[in-house]
Amino acid sequence: MTEPTVLYSAQGAVGVVTLNRPQSLNSFTRQMHQDLWAALDRAEADPAIRALVVTGAGRAFCAGADLSEFDFTPGPGLVERANPGPVIEQAFNPTARRLQALRMPTVAAVNGVAAGAGASLAMGCDIVVAAPAASFIQAFSKIGLIPDAGGSWLLVERLGLARALALAMTGDKLPAAQAKDWGLIWDVADDCVAAATALAARLAEMPTRALTTTRALLHGAGTRSFDAQLDAERDAQSALGRTHDYIEGVTAFLEKRAPKFRGE
Repeated sequence: MTEPTVLYSAQGAVGVVTLNRPQSLNSFTRQMHQDLWAALDRAEADPAIRALVVTGAGRAFCAGADLSEFDFTPGPGLVERANPGPVIEQAFNPTARRLQALRMPTVAAVNGVAAGAGASLAMGCDIVVAAPAASFIQAFSKIGLIPDAGGSWLLVERLGLARALALAMTGDKLPAAQAKDWGLIWDVADDCVAAATALAARLAEMPTRALTTTRALLHGAGTRSFDAQLDAERDAQSALGRTHDYIEGVTAFLEKRAPKFRGE
């Protein structure tokens, strides 16, 4: 049987998703997107899973799209066959949206190169921990394209316009240590998978809905006025004020004990 392109396992309250095409630097095929969605479905369907780690098998995190899936055979219809638009609409965009909509926080363990849409995938996670030898490359300009899978939005959000433009236009490699200094990622660790899993385990013990609501509020802040953001904060606090974890958190604080959050 063909080995699955994405592996999934549960480690306590943490789900671990591993991109599993190491011979191709975990570059994305359409099948790999479908296998990733199935892994995310498994995590979301299991109420015990309250945080997720995404990493890659072998020496890379993800090299973006597998260009061998595009049909560049000379002849009639070449432009239509080689058009990247359909696979972006049918695969990469749904993956990017799924990550932002997950009911639990996500931590990327970038174990090697994250190039093109692979860099976008990492940035699409809530927190990124990278290995010292890992790097981030906006490879699109080298093949006549633009950052996709959310990359053009995430780069500006994390780095600001000046650095985002320079990285996207030059396609230069950004080493992990510099990525941390610039604010693209959270941390660098010798064993990034262990560090990311430990961080995810910590997040899994926290009030899950508050974490994902925080994600949504912060991502939306750039599109709202200050007054609109105040209203969004009010509405979010009102909704969270009806949750078990809010009542438990305040009660535990007043009773001077550790809270026991349930993620609900």
